[in-house]
Amino acid sequence: MQTTYPALVTHQDNGALLVTFIDLPDTFTEGDTLEDALFNGTEVLSAMLGWHLDQGSAIPQPSVGVAGAYYIAPDAKTQSALLLRCARGDRPVADLARGLGTSWAAAQRLEDPHHWPSLKQLDRAARVFGKRLVLSVE
Repeated sequence: MQTTYPALVTHQDNGALLVTFIDLPDTFTEGDTLEDALFNGTEVLSAMLGWHLDQGSAIPQPSVGVAGAYYIAPDAKTQSALLLRCARGDRPVADLARGLGTSWAAAQRLEDPHHWPSLKQLDRAARVFGKRLVLSVE
């Protein structure tokens, strides 16, 4: 699954750069420079995806191939929570807990965007769902 979301950056009358996310219309921010705007984009994307994860609400898949868009990724802990939620799909958290040999609460924490799971925990959780953990540095 891709975790980078397309964002459009437009110039405002006041000189600021407005960042809007195509797939998340309630998610936007701005910055004085492109660097600031994209940094703020990461921050607001992480916060809004975290809020959606906390609420248990559906999170849209990111659009691909959007012309003129900047693709922005949320922070690492939000990405890991989002990826595990997607890998689990409609299966209950109890399936993950059983596969890991741990409690429901411990398994649920892996999908908490405010929790920093270890790489070992993420790798084991991915294997429960027949997936593998792949890391990337950009």
